[in-house]
Order: sequence, then structure tokens, then C-alpha cells
Amino acid sequence: MKQFFSRFSRRTWIIVGVVAIVLLVIIFANSSGNDVVAFQTTPVERGNLVASVGATGSVRAKQSAALIWQTSGIVQSVNVEVGSRVARDEALASLDKNSLSQNIILAEADLLSAQKALEDLLTSDTARLEAQKAVDNAEKAYDKAYNWRMKLNGKIEITDYFYEFGVLKSRQYKGYASEDTVVTADKDLALAEARLADARRAYERLLGGADSAEAAAAEARVAAAQSTLNMAYLTAPFDGTITQANPAAGDQVTAGTVGFRIDDLSHLLVDVQVSEVDINSVSLGQPGMLTFDAILGREYHGEVVQVGQAGDTVQGVVSFTVTIELDDADELVKPGMTAAVNIVVEEVKDVVLIPNRAVRLVDGDRVVYVLIDGLPVQVKVKLGSTSGTDSTLVEGDIKEGDLIILNPPSTNGMPFGG
Repeated sequence: MKQFFSRFSRRTWIIVGVVAIVLLVIIFANSSGNDVVAFQTTPVERGNLVASVGATGSVRAKQSAALIWQTSGIVQSVNVEVGSRVARDEALASLDKNSLSQNIILAEADLLSAQKALEDLLTSDTARLEAQKAVDNAEKAYDKAYNWRMKLNGKIEITDYFYEFGVLKSRQYKGYASEDTVVTADKDLALAEARLADARRAYERLLGGADSAEAAAAEARVAAAQSTLNMAYLTAPFDGTITQANPAAGDQVTAGTVGFRIDDLSHLLVDVQVSEVDINSVSLGQPGMLTFDAILGREYHGEVVQVGQAGDTVQGVVSFTVTIELDDADELVKPGMTAAVNIVVEEVKDVVLIPNRAVRLVDGDRVVYVLIDGLPVQVKVKLGSTSGTDSTLVEGDIKEGDLIILNPPSTNGMPFGG
């Protein structure tokens, strides 16, 4: 065999190799021309379609507050820690009384005095009876002034005093009062009337009890003293959980120092930004599914509780804030976490579904291609609701089980569509 191959020169072998390569190219070209285009198909099915709008946002509590010291002092006691559940108005920490300013220390005495005054006003009859007596006296004074003024309208008895032989004598006769007497009587009557009106108003205010102006003023003094005294404490403004706790007993704090953060973890919300293209499909009460990068393998559920009515423009893109409240949040979900949200804007059941990737636009009409006897047949369709992958068939000569081509021929003569 070796002797057989050695008969041929190197040049001969090169020529044979080139001819073989040419023959292979010709054979490959002929075989390629006979290939049949392979279409990807899927049978038309009936099912349910869920249309959703996706967005991301951060978790926040429905109520959240940073509690700040309103005065300077030394922390005397701290009653809670991170994770503690607290009730509204519960005292969380207090300052040492000896480290407080004088006005806060005196506020305690002012509070006791104001509370006593309010209690006396609401429960004691002394003030009411004194006011009633003042009305009676004012009425008598008014009647006297009125009757005297009425007498001056006609003749009155005038007493004239004179001396006779060194002895003081008097005589009475009827006559008309002088102008000065009438003017003085008018002033006395007006003054008596004003005093009577004042007495009646004071009495009526006391009759109002807890609704009277005096009671309102007394309550305001109590509130002012209590507010000053409260500067020595940090109290919970609502029921919630302590999520941050900074003070420790013995710490020196100043006005503006943050003491605690409290969050209502029983109601967690997620704010997401929805594009202006999708916002009109979002409405209150729509369900949503939420997932978290920090919580693997779990899906949570929520509901749209607020839809923004004014858009914000960021880098030329208009978006609206939509708020979703979680229905089944657990201890793993925490404020500040990033959530991926899918809001279900529409859900239809038992409909014919058309894959979106199979739809093409031809002469302004939506079409799909159905494989019939190995050949693609164009069918015009009218589609309804859509999701990310499918649309509902509203109108078109397509029935369940037909093979729809997912890579249909394009209109430019190429074998596959784009």
C-alpha cells in the first residue's frame, strides 16, 4: 500500500485535494437548496388571562414617627428597646427632674393649680350662685334708675330749702326737672343697663358647665401646663413597634436629639411609580403580587389603596405614585425593603389565547399564521385584553387546537418573521 501511494508526486496529491473540496462545496449547496423551512408552532388553547402592571418600590409603615427631645437634660429611665410593642401615650423615656430647666419644674405646680381651678369650676356651685346674686342686684339697680328716669318725664316733687329767722326750713312743690338732672338720669340708666347685661352674660357662661368659656379657658391652662411638663418625657404617639432606640440612662440630650423611631408594622405599604401609559388601567382595590430580593421563594399579596392623581416628570418620563397595602405581611417584611410589584389590572377567564410573539402587522391589520397542510396561512385577527405573553382573541377564523406559527414568514419574502 505504501508503495502504491508513493507512486504519486506531492503535486498530484494537491490537485486531488482541491478537486475534492470543490465537489464537497457543490454537494452542500445543492442539499441546502432542498431544505424545508422549519416553523415553530403551538396549538391554540383556551384559558385564563391575567393582565398586570409591574413596578418596584420600597416598603414603609402606614404610620411612622421619629420621637425627638424637646428640651435638654439627663436621661433618667428608658422603658423600651428595639422590637418592643407600645401603646399610644405610653411613656418610653424620661429625663431627670434635677437636670430640667426651671419652667418645666414649675409646670408641675401650675398643672395642679389649673386642674383644681377647672374642677372647682365644673363641680362647685359657689361661682354660679354668686353670679346669680350679681344678676339680681343689677336688675334692682336698673329698675331704680329706670323708674327715676320715667318720673323726670313729668312734674316731680321738688323740695326747696331756705332759712327763716335763722332756722332751716323746707317747702315742697311740683315742678319740672332741670336739663342737668335729666342728663344725669340718662347716664345712670345706661350704666345700670350695661352692668345688668354683663352680669347676665357671666351667669349664662357659668350655666354652660363644661361647654362654658370659663371652662374652656381653664382647660387651656391645664393643657399648657401639661404640654410644658411633657417636655421631660418621650411618649408613643400611636400603637406601634419601636424600630430604633438611641437613648440610654445617664445620656445627656439636647433639644432636637432623636430618641426613638416607632412604626405601625401592622399596616405595611409599598409606593411604586407607574408610567402614564399604564396609570389609567390601575384603580383602587385591584390585587397585587409582591416579591422581595431579601425573601427568597415567597410571594406576598396586597391591594391598591391609593392612586396618585398628579404625575411627576423625571428625565422626561411621567409617572404616577400608586400605593399597595400588604395583606399577608409577616415578620420577614421590614420597612425599607425593595419589593417587585405586579398589579393585576384585568383578569378574564375561559378565553381563546393568542401568543403575542405570533402576531404580525400587515397593511395596518393584525394577523397570525396558521400551519395548514404544512403551509403558513395568514388569518386576520382582532385582539382584546393582553398580558406580557398572550392576548385574548375577539374575532378571527381561528379555533381551539389550530397550530399557530410562532416564527411566521415576514412580508418581505424572507423565510422567518422578526
